[in-house]
Amino acid sequence: MSKNVLVLNTGGTIAMSVDDSEGVKPLDDQAVNKILPFLSRYADVTMKNVLNLPSPHITPSLMNFLRLEIEAELAKGNFDGVVITHGTDTLEETAYFLDLTLSHTVPIVVTGAMRSSNELGADGPVNLISSVRTAVDPESADKGVLVVFNDEIHAACHVTKTHTSNIATFQSPQYGPIGTILKKHVQYHHAPLIREHYTISHADANVPLIKSVAGMDPSWLRFLLEETIDGLVVEAFGLGNLPPAIIPTLQQVLDRGIPIVLVSRCYNGQVQDVYDYEGGGRQLKEMGIVFSNGLNGQKARIKLIVALQQTRDAKTLQKWFDQSMM
Repeated sequence: MSKNVLVLNTGGTIAMSVDDSEGVKPLDDQAVNKILPFLSRYADVTMKNVLNLPSPHITPSLMNFLRLEIEAELAKGNFDGVVITHGTDTLEETAYFLDLTLSHTVPIVVTGAMRSSNELGADGPVNLISSVRTAVDPESADKGVLVVFNDEIHAACHVTKTHTSNIATFQSPQYGPIGTILKKHVQYHHAPLIREHYTISHADANVPLIKSVAGMDPSWLRFLLEETIDGLVVEAFGLGNLPPAIIPTLQQVLDRGIPIVLVSRCYNGQVQDVYDYEGGGRQLKEMGIVFSNGLNGQKARIKLIVALQQTRDAKTLQKWFDQSMM
């Protein structure tokens, strides 16, 4: 018996075309429907256009809107899987947001394209076909939100965009893809051990992300004390170390009861409280800064936005961030 798959279109390069005189531009909101006839071989597909935006226009509030759309459609009980088409620039953030906030066990797959619909070798159609194939595969259930590109299946918690234009841009540093789309079937190699779920009503927390660089001037961070923020994520050097000049500013942020989460600007490894010098990880840990377990900066920000609806307690946040990448 054929399975039913819902495809939710949100825009992005998969729904754009290239004009030699004007560059890449948005197409009509029915563009992805042109791929629909090729999908019927694998499932009964229903397409719904919920947004038509380039992914730099996506916000956490729109991610939450998408979550509500998915929950409403799955509540009807008509679909065995969901596929979301999305622009690539913020795709990993939307996928991870959904991974944290959706509790459904049905396969939910996010995909898109690196080449516009009318470019030679456009990857959108094959990515969408591969995503539908993944969504109907029984082994895809209860693995969290999946990202499918270039015949690879990645866990939302691990995947990141690594190249500006290559169709193999989505990679999972340290962990690799969890599965592969073969000619005749979908094959899984491994999967994340832990599924996280956080109940939310909105995604409106104001959480800036700052990146550490040599010779940082604390005046650059004045806005952290002048504006109303709910949390902060800092991309530190290496194992989790920062320029000493900015430590007093971060201490003032903490003194205001605002949680700070520390990640590394390296895309492999995790922060640890190893170095015992001014600005070193040990001092930061003693200050009460939350150390993340391998998430990159953009995903740690998404997780903090979600987590802040339940707590601001640093010990609780530390516990939740410890389990991020298992």
